[in-house]
Amino acid sequence: MKTISTHHFQGISTRLLAMKILKENAGPLTNFEVVDFLRSRGAANDPTRVLAPLAPSEFKVYDYLVSTPACSQTRVSIAEFATKCKPYKLTKSEITNIINIRPSSFVEIDPLIENLESRLGESVEEVVELVVQLFSPPENQSNLMNESKELEDIM
Repeated sequence: MKTISTHHFQGISTRLLAMKILKENAGPLTNFEVVDFLRSRGAANDPTRVLAPLAPSEFKVYDYLVSTPACSQTRVSIAEFATKCKPYKLTKSEITNIINIRPSSFVEIDPLIENLESRLGESVEEVVELVVQLFSPPENQSNLMNESKELEDIM
């Protein structure tokens, strides 16, 4: 950052700082990238919510995202998924939505991909399997799945 100008008013000095934009409109972020960014700023290390330099709204976003599939994803799994999706010719926004939502069935992936049947045909199941293989469900979701299986066994 560089100082653009310095202003003095009644003994108070303020500086305007210029930030350098590295890549304009780089695209949407995945939920994992947002969680990772908030963790890097201290969101995970501050249970009191007063020490980390985050706004209350940022803590709310963090609290929400740690209960989503983003909490169990890694940079490696996301990169591998994006690479393995190239043959299906999905758009960046479709890939981002799939990563964020983690669909595990045809019904869940259908609204995420435009003209799904005509573009992917029988390959839809391959994409769903890829998602399930690379992105394990969050702990709370897998616990719910285990509980529902136990209930089915009892009945």
